[in-house]
Amino acid sequence: MEKKAVKLLKFNAAKYLDHPETIAVYLSEALETGDPDYICHALDTIARAKGMTRVAKETGLGRESLYKALSGNTRPEFDTIRKVIHSFGLKLVAEPIERTRPASRRRERV
Repeated sequence: MEKKAVKLLKFNAAKYLDHPETIAVYLSEALETGDPDYICHALDTIARAKGMTRVAKETGLGRESLYKALSGNTRPEFDTIRKVIHSFGLKLVAEPIERTRPASRRRERV
């Protein structure tokens, strides 16, 4: 019996980033890693899903500058990241880091 070769296709997350909530979850998960390269990769994936030309136009950045900023080979400036995220229809929000208090410092509720 001859075995057939299985052809695998490269997964492209950009195909599934078609709704603001999906994009927000995807980017939030990337931000949770704290890995700057992975965050840039996620931003690049979202930009490709939205259309790099459209994102460039909405941010006021040139397409080549945008590709370079999101390539992971450079550290983009905060203002660039802020503009890119805004072009996705998202906003940056700060949340407290959830930490559990030691039992001795917890207040008892009556």
